This record gives sequence, structure tokens and C-alpha cells, in this order.
Amino acid sequence: MLDQPAAEGKPVQEGEMLQTGADGFLYVKTIDNGLFILRPNTKARIVTYQVDERHPENTRIKLELISGVARSKSGDAVKRARQNFRFNTPVAAIGVRGTDFTVFTDQSTSRVSVISGGVVVTGFGDACRPEGSGPCEGVFSRELSAAQRGKMLQIRRGAQAPTVLSGDSVLPGQQAAPAGAPQASVAPVGSGSVTTVEQTVEARKNEQLAGNIAAQNPTTPVGPGTPTPGGSGGDNPDTSMPPPVVAVPEPVKQSGILWGRWVRVNGLPADFNLTLERAKHQLVAVNGNFAVFRTAGQEYVSPERGGIGFKLADSEAYIVTDYGSVTNETAATLSNGKLNVDFGSKTFATSFDASTRKEAFSFTGAGVVARDGTLYGDRANGRLNFVNVQGLLTNDKGGGAAYVFDGKIDELRSINGAASWTPIKN
Repeated sequence: MLDQPAAEGKPVQEGEMLQTGADGFLYVKTIDNGLFILRPNTKARIVTYQVDERHPENTRIKLELISGVARSKSGDAVKRARQNFRFNTPVAAIGVRGTDFTVFTDQSTSRVSVISGGVVVTGFGDACRPEGSGPCEGVFSRELSAAQRGKMLQIRRGAQAPTVLSGDSVLPGQQAAPAGAPQASVAPVGSGSVTTVEQTVEARKNEQLAGNIAAQNPTTPVGPGTPTPGGSGGDNPDTSMPPPVVAVPEPVKQSGILWGRWVRVNGLPADFNLTLERAKHQLVAVNGNFAVFRTAGQEYVSPERGGIGFKLADSEAYIVTDYGSVTNETAATLSNGKLNVDFGSKTFATSFDASTRKEAFSFTGAGVVARDGTLYGDRANGRLNFVNVQGLLTNDKGGGAAYVFDGKIDELRSINGAASWTPIKN
């Protein structure tokens, strides 16, 4: 791992960075008996691993390979909910057909070879976003089966669709077909099956690794591994001593969001007692009549790249008119809400319309996103129709966001409110 050394039987939390050195291999055994294997000089992350055995449609599994070479062998939960599995690289999304596969990636190119089953690979673009879940399937998606002997898919950043290469290793410069060599075509998704043939060298090599691991009692921790002789790492580790298997624990509850109005307004009771909630949850912000909290659970970790869009889910707001000696609060309805987060630049932008029975106003806001998902809005500094925003992001219940806000309309009037947001699904 990036911040602490891996150890046999040590749990891996969702969102933690995993990293191997020049002679390191890391084997992660998942709760549904799958495997996530990192080869030398590799960085990866288990973004989410939420398994619902009783209701597989609620299972959500997402892996991310940032750089290097990794192998993913589907566990039981993935096989029952393939539509909810996603393996991201910096340039593509990979879905599975029941599967055991190996991936190489850097920041511009990804290569995928299949050991058993099949994969569907799609380059990122407007129709396939990194923040999505499940496979991307469209006109530019391509499938690869283990039965396609000695073939791999390659996708480059900005390319419309993956191309097929000949070779036994996903590593660059190793057994790949030279430029101009004849290439087999890869049929679009759903085009049919191919005939089973002999496995590739890559497949046989990885099956040997799987066999050595499977020979161990799955409920008993295996002994410590040894590095490849000479300490060079390489592509084929010494399997005479099985490497440690690191188990992914049962999914922990994600930290969530509690938001609402903490004071009585126009005869309407408050949503909660601010003092009592502060004793139970982390207060993120109070703004006028509204407050937002982060509830207990697994801390949110912002991705290093990509972005996500949200649509308005719920809100409450008031137009406040200050006459000096008396203040009037008129309920307003929010609509046309947008919240867009850019994880690469660590920024966000938001906008919405607020209307009463007589008037309508448009507002915008912007700010920065912290590593823990906290939203820190830019100060309005007197700008009209620009809102000061404070809030947070969450992975709880499929993901979301909430913030409290205020903004100036004119010399007498301002707006104060809170809003929650739900992700826009691809």
C-alpha cells in the first residue's frame, strides 16, 4: 500500500491506494472469493466493493488501475451481477462476461488480455464516463474472448474504439505484432461467439498462479511469499512459496449526509435539534437557517481524475427581505439545478433557479473540492446572484451531495437554503 506496508491477512479498505515496488507482488482476496493481483511497479485502488448476496442487483464493484499491470479474477458476486462491475484505467472502462483478465496501463494506453471468459472495453468519452458504474456498451465498444488465441485489445487516449493486437503479453514491447502486421477484427458487442481454441501463454502462466493459490485452504491464511530469485520481480513470480493473500473485509458503512433546517420558519417546525445532532455527527457547515453534517462511516476519498455530474434531488430555500426592524422570509422553489465536479482540477460549479409566486431568480456558485469530499465555495464578495456554498460528497446509497448556501439578490433581499443532489447516471 502507499501509506503502510501490506501484511498477510490485513484488511484493505475501499478507496485505499495499493502500490507495489520493483520486485513486489500483491494478492488481494475478495470477500466473494475473487482475486485482484498487482504485479511490480503497479498502482491501483479498490474504489468500491459492496456485495448484497440476497439482492445481487444491489451489488456494486469498481476497481481502478492507475498504472502498471494487474489481474482481476471475478468472484461469485461479480458473476451474479456483471452489470454492476467496472474496471477503470485512465483511458477506458472494462466490463466482464464472467471473467479472468490481465490489464496493462499507463496514462495514455491500456492493453487487455483475457485468461477465461470475456471482456468488453470502451474508451472514455461523452457516452462513457470514468465516474460511471457497470460496463459501457455502445457502437464503439469491443469484446474480447479467451478463445481468441494470442489476441489482446488496445485502447489509446482519445481513440474512438479499441483495436486488436497479436501477442501473448500485455506489457509494451513484448510479443506485440509489429506496425502494419495483419490484425484480426474485433466484432462489436453482441455480435456472437467464437470457437474455443488453445489458451495463450499468458493464460497458461496465470492459471498456474491461480492453481497455486487455490490449492491453499481458502479459509486459512497462507504463508508469507518470497520474491523472485535475484529480486528482479519480472513477469513470472516464484510460486513455490505462495504470496500473502490480503482479504477484503465485509463492506463497511459509508459516511453519509444529514442536512436540513434547524430553526422554525413561518410556523414550520425544525428538521432537527442542532445541538443534539452535533453530538452525534460531524458538522460541516451552518448557514442561516440550515446545516449539513457528515454522518459516521467510511471516509469519502475523492478520485484523482475524472468528474461527475449531479441533478437536484431535494431542496428548501427562502427569499429573505430585510426591512431593518423586521425580516420577511418567503418560501422559494428550486429548479434546473446542476452540480458538476471536476476531480482532476479539484473544483466544482453549480447553478439553479429559485422562484416564488411572483418572481424568479438565477444563481451560480463555484469552489474547490477537498480530498475528503468537502465542498468549499468561493466567497461571493458582494456579487449579486452568486451563492456561497458549503457542503460535501458521499458514496453512501449510490453516491450524492448536499450543500447549504446563501446569496445576495439586491440591497434588500437575499436567498438562504440547502439542497441535496443525486448522480446523473450514464
